[in-house]
Amino acid sequence: QNHLRQVGLAIQNYESALRTLPPGCLQWRPWGGDPRLKNLAWSALILPYIESTTIYQQVDFDYAFDHPRNRAAAAMRFSVYLCPSALDTAPASGRARTDYAGLYGQRITTRQNTDNGVFIYNRPIRLREISDGITQTLAVAEDTGGPDGEWINGSNVFEQSGRINDPRAWRGDNEIRSPHPSGAMLLFTCGRVQFVSESMELRILAAIITRNHGEVVTLDNL
Repeated sequence: QNHLRQVGLAIQNYESALRTLPPGCLQWRPWGGDPRLKNLAWSALILPYIESTTIYQQVDFDYAFDHPRNRAAAAMRFSVYLCPSALDTAPASGRARTDYAGLYGQRITTRQNTDNGVFIYNRPIRLREISDGITQTLAVAEDTGGPDGEWINGSNVFEQSGRINDPRAWRGDNEIRSPHPSGAMLLFTCGRVQFVSESMELRILAAIITRNHGEVVTLDNL
């Protein structure tokens, strides 16, 4: 919970400085896409705001996240990006992992225009675009063991497709997953962190992911 609070504060400070949220992914690279596309993550962009300016300065933003020029920086481990309850495993890539991913959107109640969250590809979202309200719109969630769980990797944003900790969810996809037996820690755009039960109604989960679908959600629903 404390780590996600620090992430939330860094996102707020980024927004205060630049008047936008960070893009979920800078120069998104699809599977098999041009390796020159940078595919750099929101979690790399906020490093100066979590007192990691030195590491931020080591990232060469002129090159892709997996370019050799970024190998040393990408291997730097940040405790703030790790859930203390998760197994301390390192990705085979040699890049340091993160247990937290940005919400690109949801495809629980819609299969069209699923870039309906706050961390989408190649475009920063302004707070005024979050018409559902920043207090009831998610920014980041636990995604422990996700296939793209590296803090520098811009593919570390995802569409939620089912329940929290859903055992039927494909392990090769990013979803809200945690090492906690009954739910997961979620970070709202306002900076609030809340533990949410895996039994949450799917329509409510979908509603707190979308930024501008007009759903009404009260704290009692959570």
